[in-house]
Amino acid sequence: MALILFNKPFQVLCQFSAQDGRETLANYVTIPNIYPAGRLDADSEGLMLLTDDGKLQHKIAHPDHKEAKTYLVQVDGVPSADALARLQAPLDLGDFVTKRCKAVRIAEPEWLWPRNPPIRARADKPTSWLAITLEEGKNRQVRRMTAAVGLPTLRLVRSSIGPFSLATHPLMPGEFIEVRYP
Repeated sequence: MALILFNKPFQVLCQFSAQDGRETLANYVTIPNIYPAGRLDADSEGLMLLTDDGKLQHKIAHPDHKEAKTYLVQVDGVPSADALARLQAPLDLGDFVTKRCKAVRIAEPEWLWPRNPPIRARADKPTSWLAITLEEGKNRQVRRMTAAVGLPTLRLVRSSIGPFSLATHPLMPGEFIEVRYP
């Protein structure tokens, strides 16, 4: 059984099959018969788990036993105490209501790599970093949550899934390692 930690670069598609000349997982991971256990949007970066074990893939990705996932989110603006409280409480996004989560303001992590291309900088508009930990994962959920409280997402990096973290397994974008599932 293989379990791979992969640091997905910005604009890479979470699939192995080619699509319109865009980069996919196949441009980085050459291990045969391995599949993602969960997804990240092309415009998100960070930790993905890949495995050749269907039961493990199901355990990691299925909504009935979601692993906690932490996202580092650079937002446009500075969060108020109210915005942070709204992010943590169930939040109505129109088509669903989120579960409670953890959301805290953090300093930009020292281990975080620069994004290519870089995030736009505006002298008149500050940005902030949040760490948001979810135990669910709907399509574009973190981006929708931050937008709903008036803090549009500029950069989204998944830093951990369950017991695995880029802080303890430092990988640059496009790098991967094989690990054991605890």
